[in-house]
Amino acid sequence: MSFEFRQLTKTFAVAPQLQPEDLQAAAEAGFKSVIINRPDFELEFNQPSSDTMIAAAQQAGLSVRYQPVVSGSITMENVQEFKQLLAELPTPILAYCRSGGRCANLFQYAQQN
Repeated sequence: MSFEFRQLTKTFAVAPQLQPEDLQAAAEAGFKSVIINRPDFELEFNQPSSDTMIAAAQQAGLSVRYQPVVSGSITMENVQEFKQLLAELPTPILAYCRSGGRCANLFQYAQQN
C-alpha cells in the first residue's frame, strides 16, 4: 500500500486524507506518530471517523492524537496545542487533514511562535 505525503523536515510530514490501511503503510515507512487535524464529517460524510483512524493507528503501533482544526480558522490556541503535540509525540510525525495544507500551516505557525 502506498500513500502520498510531503516531508517538511526530517521529523515531520503532512498528508491529505488518509484511509485506515494507510496507517500501516505509514508505520512501515518509519513514522512513529500521527496527528489527525481534520474534524469528523468535514464536507465529506464518507471520510473515515477519527475513532476508526485512531483504532487503525494504534493497531499499526503508532502514537496518535486527534486535534480537529477548522479549515481557514486556525486559532492561536490551535497553534499552541499543535506545538505541544510536536514536543510530546515520538518522531517522525505524520499529520493529515483534507489536503495537508492546514497541517503545514499549523507546523509553520508553531515554528514561529
